[in-house]
Amino acid sequence: MMFQLKVLGCGDAFSSGGRLHTCFLLNGETDDGALAPALLDCGATSLTAMKSRGIEPAMIRTILITHLHGDHFGGLPFLLSDAHYRARRATPLTLAGPPGLRERLAEATEALYPGSSRREFGFDVEFLELHERRPATVNGLRVTPFEVVHPSGAPSYALRVEYGGRTLAFSGDTEWTEALIDAAAGADFFICECNSYDRPIPNHLNYRELLARRHLFDCRRMLLTHLGNDMVDRRDLEIEALAEGRIYDI
Repeated sequence: MMFQLKVLGCGDAFSSGGRLHTCFLLNGETDDGALAPALLDCGATSLTAMKSRGIEPAMIRTILITHLHGDHFGGLPFLLSDAHYRARRATPLTLAGPPGLRERLAEATEALYPGSSRREFGFDVEFLELHERRPATVNGLRVTPFEVVHPSGAPSYALRVEYGGRTLAFSGDTEWTEALIDAAAGADFFICECNSYDRPIPNHLNYRELLARRHLFDCRRMLLTHLGNDMVDRRDLEIEALAEGRIYDI
């Protein structure tokens, strides 16, 4: 059994330290066959991230979205345009995320390329709404959302993703909430946002508060993402930070 995560982007909204916006590639395989490649979030730089690492965007079957901010879903208009005009994609694509994803994507696409939101694609795009603590099966992945605290015009989620007996949890963006404890419970791999070292930033977490609460997370391994300027170059962290381009076994 194999369940892997490749970090295509793990930066904050401002690309601190030159990091790209959040985008994780999920691959897996069990005795029953291979998992169709999936993305966990698709920030505005995701198409660049995929192509710079030799990943064909048209192979992506599923995209899971934590919340509707540009550094987490803003890559979708570009990915869909690339699929339609360059790749001539014919295979279906599933977009799963908070209620309102379809409408916000149409608005973003229309703002960037007027008239394009009414375009007919040569492939099917399926929208699947995820709802608080209601597990959903999405193309072989079992996905459970946990609502967190991060205003985005729609519910913002931490996502728990299960495949082949392994569990990945991702905080999305949030300030402290006990929903994170539930999302990470028993997880093999927990990715948690950490925007600053000790400075309080509304709707985000900092390293000092996470370190103080690390004992609350019942997970095998915890890693940090979404690092701000005062975090990207630190070498004294007791909790490991994600590295762009690296592949992790879950």
